[in-house]
Amino acid sequence: MNAPGNVLIFDTTLRDGEQSPGASLSVTEKVKLARQLARLRVDVIEAGFPSASPDELRAVQQVSQAVSEGNYVPVVCALARAEHTDIDQAWEGVKLALHPRIHVFIATSPVHMRDKLHMDSDAVLARVGEMVAYAKGYCDEVEFSPEDATRSDPEFLHEVITAAVTAGASVINIPDTVGYTTPDEFANLIRGIVKNVPGIERTIISVHCHDDLGMATSNTLAGLQAGARQAEVTINGIGERAGNAALEEVVMALRTRADSYNLQTGIDASQIVRTSRLVSNLTGITVQVNKAIVGANAFAHEAGIHQDGLLKNPNTYEIMRPEDVGLSQSRLVLGKHSGRHALRERLAQMGYDLDADKIELTFTRFKELGDKKREVTDADLEALIADLFYQPREVYRLVDLQVVAGRSGMPTATVKLRGPNGEEQVKAAVGAGPVDATYRAIDSIVVTTAELLEYDVHAITSGIDAQGEVSVRTTDGTRAFRGYGADTDIIVASAKAYLNALNRLLTRKDGRKNEEEVG
Repeated sequence: MNAPGNVLIFDTTLRDGEQSPGASLSVTEKVKLARQLARLRVDVIEAGFPSASPDELRAVQQVSQAVSEGNYVPVVCALARAEHTDIDQAWEGVKLALHPRIHVFIATSPVHMRDKLHMDSDAVLARVGEMVAYAKGYCDEVEFSPEDATRSDPEFLHEVITAAVTAGASVINIPDTVGYTTPDEFANLIRGIVKNVPGIERTIISVHCHDDLGMATSNTLAGLQAGARQAEVTINGIGERAGNAALEEVVMALRTRADSYNLQTGIDASQIVRTSRLVSNLTGITVQVNKAIVGANAFAHEAGIHQDGLLKNPNTYEIMRPEDVGLSQSRLVLGKHSGRHALRERLAQMGYDLDADKIELTFTRFKELGDKKREVTDADLEALIADLFYQPREVYRLVDLQVVAGRSGMPTATVKLRGPNGEEQVKAAVGAGPVDATYRAIDSIVVTTAELLEYDVHAITSGIDAQGEVSVRTTDGTRAFRGYGADTDIIVASAKAYLNALNRLLTRKDGRKNEEEVG
């Protein structure tokens, strides 16, 4: 029997979770995932539905063997309809497990009995007692589920459960098969079972909730508060239609709000993120970014007010520590909503010790970049810092640039530069392409003997809004001068890089460290 206050975690990712459209797993993948579930320390692994196919039977058999060794050995369970052949197959699947369980189910709601089973209530009642007793002949642990329990007549449900308990069921699972119930209704249903089923105290009441109305986790927690002591869940909440109650949500709700639930699990929560990512990789079902606990944004903060509070005290905006679920730390997402505190903290982590004036200048440029990009990455900041503080004295500065390009017509660039005395000049030029036209226009203002030796461009970050980074190398015939520029507009970045190299050339007497000998 389960200890008071302890909730068993019954993971059905390999069975109900795999029933998600497109989530089929190979035998090898099921074994790999089962071993990770054992590391997560789930109490029960529902390995599959052996009568579904020979491959499914092999998967259950191999899972049973794979997790029956080591320091921690969970129960391995196989699902079976209330039929002799299904139960026989289920036993074939789990008989090599150190702790085997057979899970027998039959529908009990009027619509299922009438339209799916074509059985009346008396026939269903008789079948329950017979099949649970038959499964009990194979192993001590037998779980029984009245399918569509939340749409069943409560009095008939009590009769069915009584028959299962009398026949030897050790676990009674109450499934909200179509995600129909509400937390209050479900809690009352569990309380009614506790009150009206003789011998129910000798069993563990389990709950299995689907998420069709978005209440699977809430209903599961309500059932546990009402007396259930096993939660049937899946990693990332995958499963039929809208999925199941998510393991990570149920476990972390019980842990974080222990003051409210006064219940605990034996789950090693530090394995949650690792398991989530494995399930996503194996099934191909991506986790939505704002998914509770395991989503990419679950511990990410962009708003300046939130970032400032988090840096002062994590408890201001985080009710769980990211380390608790297997993440190394929270993520401060730098973007247009971020403030000075977060920017200063990130720059310090990157090794930049900037004074107040430089921070202010960096923040201004950072905000401009944040308006153009969804997220400003470390690579973006490196480029921004290089553009601001690791440049030669600006003899000429880019004020404005306009380019016309395309397959028809001639690529034309118009540039406006501010010169050494503050005067502004505007020139236009035609070139082989937009970058060539830009460089020709610059050359018509900045008169030097420079020759372009090398031009290189690449994206600093991924995505359509990525910054472009351009580096060039020019020469005056004796020395080479490197130039660098970054911008979300690649032509602007090219102009910055070229001017950067020209400024180094023009100030070579004061900036020898920016030069390199040619040849």
